[in-house]
Amino acid sequence: MSEPLGLLNLNKPAGMTSHDVVNAVRRIAGVRQVGHTGTLDPLATGVLVLLVGAATRLARYLAGADKTYVAVLRLGETTSTDDAEGEVLERRPVAVTRAEIEAALPSFRGPLLQTPPMTSAVKVGGRPLYKLARKGQEIERQPRPVVIHALTLEAWEPPHLTLTVTCSAGTYIRSLAHDLGQAWGCGAHVVALTRTVVGSFRLEDSLTLEEVAALAAAGRLTEALLPPERALMALPPVTLTPEMEVAARYGQSFDLPAAPAAPEVRAHDGQGRLVAVLIPTEEGRWRPTLVLPG
Repeated sequence: MSEPLGLLNLNKPAGMTSHDVVNAVRRIAGVRQVGHTGTLDPLATGVLVLLVGAATRLARYLAGADKTYVAVLRLGETTSTDDAEGEVLERRPVAVTRAEIEAALPSFRGPLLQTPPMTSAVKVGGRPLYKLARKGQEIERQPRPVVIHALTLEAWEPPHLTLTVTCSAGTYIRSLAHDLGQAWGCGAHVVALTRTVVGSFRLEDSLTLEEVAALAAAGRLTEALLPPERALMALPPVTLTPEMEVAARYGQSFDLPAAPAAPEVRAHDGQGRLVAVLIPTEEGRWRPTLVLPG
């Protein structure tokens, strides 16, 4: 029996780390190769795209996807982690009005420089920041460029407000909450966070761990998995002849008539199954940069 292969759009539950979810799916699917793209904090819920089996080779094609979140912020309190899991550091009165909240949002849209929190997975000197934070260490972090494509106020029920945020990969909603709280002069932190979109993957199409486990128990795990080419929809497709497919599977270069002008293409067999990702050679031929099992 072949190993499961594909993508899993999972609705991560609160209270689990992304690594916890990966381990749970490994047990459910009975496969060691499971990875995720785009870490979610334990407090957060929502879309966590997992790669199962040889599909883990496609992780880099999903890592840069834009994301959308619905975030609930509590104004008037700052915490050590910028979310509800941290220690409250300061409390201030909340006198900001809805009009003042709306007025501050435009300056947080578009390209920004954002400092990652100490409790993030960002690595400095090869070590994740959160491991240093656990030891009580705080080090200087370099601001990183991010883009907030959309930032919308959905509700204001003092001291809580709800925002919808569409942003580039690498954006920390906790850091955005902190910066907004500073702009309003009262502090803020995240108390609830749901990721609703990752690239083309949407929350309404996701499965819970319980649903995945039920399918696996019934011998229907493949129904939970999306085809691996969903990770490669930005690449133009080409169809291989049987001879080209053999060459690709052996790592050989070959001519590809009428190839698109692109740095990479996704190559399918005659039945539409994904075979490989191809890149052009200096000689004008094409060779595989990764190959999936047949």
